[in-house]
Amino acid sequence: MVDWHSPAEVAKDGVAFGRFMHCLLGVYIWEFVVSFDFDWQYITGKRTFRWPMVFYFLNRYCLLFALMGIAIALNVTEPVNCQGLYTFNQCFGNAAIGLASINLSLRTIAVWSRRWFIVVPLVLIILGHWSLLLHGILLKAAWIPGQGCAITDTDNKLLAATFIYSMVFDLTVLVLTAFKLVYPASGRSRLVELIFKDGLIYFAIAFLANLLATIFMLVNLNAVMSIIANVPAAIASTIVAGRIVRRLSNFTSQGPEMFPSTTQGSTIAFRSNMSAGLRPKFATKVSTAKSEGVHVQMETFESPVDKTTFVEYEAGGELSKGDSFDPESQAISNEFKRPPY
Repeated sequence: MVDWHSPAEVAKDGVAFGRFMHCLLGVYIWEFVVSFDFDWQYITGKRTFRWPMVFYFLNRYCLLFALMGIAIALNVTEPVNCQGLYTFNQCFGNAAIGLASINLSLRTIAVWSRRWFIVVPLVLIILGHWSLLLHGILLKAAWIPGQGCAITDTDNKLLAATFIYSMVFDLTVLVLTAFKLVYPASGRSRLVELIFKDGLIYFAIAFLANLLATIFMLVNLNAVMSIIANVPAAIASTIVAGRIVRRLSNFTSQGPEMFPSTTQGSTIAFRSNMSAGLRPKFATKVSTAKSEGVHVQMETFESPVDKTTFVEYEAGGELSKGDSFDPESQAISNEFKRPPY
C-alpha cells in the first residue's frame, strides 16, 4: 500500500506534476497554433466581431497566460515574488474555467432560442460560479530555498466546492442541450443538427474533466495529487468550448450565430438552394409568326416545355391564344415564378 503522505512519495509526485504540466503546456500550445488562423481572421477584420467572441478570446488567452505562469513557477531558479506569481496564475486559471463555462452556456442559450426560463437561471448560476472562482484566488505562496516557489496555504474546502460547482454547472448545460436536441419543439434546425452531430460530445468532455478533478480533490491523497487534475480540467474545458465556438462561427459566413431563428434558417436554406442551381432561369425568345406579329415566349429551363409552362403573349401583354389558362391565377408552387411582363 502506497503511503501517499510520506515525504518521498510527495517529492516523487511533485516531479511527476512538473513534467505533467509541461506536457499540458505543449498540448495547449499545439491547439492554440492550429486554430490561430481563426483568431487572425478577426484580428485582420476578415470576420465581423460580435460580442460573444469576447468570452472566446478571453478564455483562450487567459489560459495561455496561466500556463506560461505555471511553467515559470516550476522552472525558476532565483528568488522571485512567488506570492504575486501564484496570484497571477490562480487569477487567470480560474478566469479560464469560468469563461469556458460561459461559452458552453451561450451555446445552450442559442439552442433554446433565448427562452427567459433558460437565460435567467443560467445567468444566476454564472454569477455564483464566478463568486467562488474569485474567492479561490486568495492563497499564499513563498520562496523555499532548494525547492523554489511553493503554495504555503490555501482553502482546500473552497477549492473543492468550486470544482463541484463547475461539475454541476457543466452537467446542467449538458442536460439542457441534450434535452433540446433530442426533443425539439418545432423541428430540428441546421444549427441543432450541427451541435447534435459534432458538438454534444464537447459538453460531455467538459463535464468529465471537471468530474475527474473533483474526485482527486475529494480523495485528497496528498497536497500534490489533490490538485494534479485541476489544470487538465481547465485545459479540456477551454479546448472544447473554443471548438464549439469555432464550429458555430463557421456555420455561416456572417460570424457566430449567437441566437439562431427559424427565419434565418430558412434564409440560409434559400441561399444554399440558389447556389445549388435551383433558382429558375428565364429566357425570352422573340420570333415572328405568320400575321400575328411579335410573340414573347417565356419558359423555365428546369421544366419541359408544355402547355402549363409555355405561354405566348402578344406585344401588348395579352394572351395570343384563346386559352382559359391564366398564369396569374395559377396555384403557388415551390418554384420561384417571375410574373410575366
